[in-house]
Amino acid sequence: MRNLGGILLLAGVVGFFYSSDRVSQAPPLNESATITETLREERGRWEAARFLSVAAAGIGLLLATFPKGR
Repeated sequence: MRNLGGILLLAGVVGFFYSSDRVSQAPPLNESATITETLREERGRWEAARFLSVAAAGIGLLLATFPKGR
């Protein structure tokens, strides 16, 4: 589990920085858009990818820290 945690942690950190770079290049979102409408636009998809990367890194950190479920 420790190896899987390290891989998830690394993938999450790399994914976060890549997604953040893509968010900064995308056009701004409409302020009154719903979540569904936001995910149809490029910036909204990269924002969601950024949050998923943080979640993956967090799970990876937990798996690397507590490999046997202490």
